[in-house]
Amino acid sequence: MTSTREQVAARYGVRDESDPTVEAVAAVAADAGEVLDVVLGHRTVRDYLPEALSDEVVTTLVAAAQSAASSSNMQLWSVVVVTDSERKARLGALAGDQEHVAAAPLLLVFVADVARARSVAGDLPATDLLDTTVVAVVDIGIAAQNAVLVAESLGLGTCFIGAIRNDPAGVAAELGLPPGTVAVVGVTVGRPDPARRSFVKPRLPQQAVVHHETYDLDAQAEAVATYESRVAGFYAAAGMPGGWSDRLTDRLGTPEALNGRQHLREALAARGLPSA
Repeated sequence: MTSTREQVAARYGVRDESDPTVEAVAAVAADAGEVLDVVLGHRTVRDYLPEALSDEVVTTLVAAAQSAASSSNMQLWSVVVVTDSERKARLGALAGDQEHVAAAPLLLVFVADVARARSVAGDLPATDLLDTTVVAVVDIGIAAQNAVLVAESLGLGTCFIGAIRNDPAGVAAELGLPPGTVAVVGVTVGRPDPARRSFVKPRLPQQAVVHHETYDLDAQAEAVATYESRVAGFYAAAGMPGGWSDRLTDRLGTPEALNGRQHLREALAARGLPSA
């Protein structure tokens, strides 16, 4: 069984388990219980066994998602449970031809949803404000993460599918989404294929993301440089040349790199959600 020290060291890509971050997390691990093990052990899984998940598991994942915080309890999201193999294949094609979307036994598509609020309470002027869309998206992030943590506590593997936003109109047509709704993120879920390993991806050192009292951009430089050297091995093993800064350039260097998501503002407006 992997120790907390080993998990934290893997998460930050450090070899020395006496690293201050490793020491700090290990010091409180006993009080955190099993949930910390699940959180620290998170990894993206794209290779699944074909076995279906039970209705009880799906219901449990949705219950976990609904147990997340919701701004003013407005609950401005819905989730579409997709298990049909042909529909998953079509959605995978819409999401950048990701084969694991079709291969996973379960795809959860989380949807920003003001349609329900409008149908319940009639004309609601604030549903035309950008903050309402932001609230829905934030709530989805919290809810989806809850579902992922519970799935992983059950020994299942997961993968977030941000590319579900590549073609909002196509996804809406495939899922029968009404006006006032848009797919925000998908999550594949299934039993990991033991023949295909997945790895913990190292994250930035805390010195690059934690600021005390006020934000200090210049202070991050050394920690970011350290991270570049740590994560290079991970990317090389994954067959991805370059380092972390190259990932940023590839992903954010041109609007076209967003593969359709550069038109999200127009897509939200077309779906009846405020975007400005």
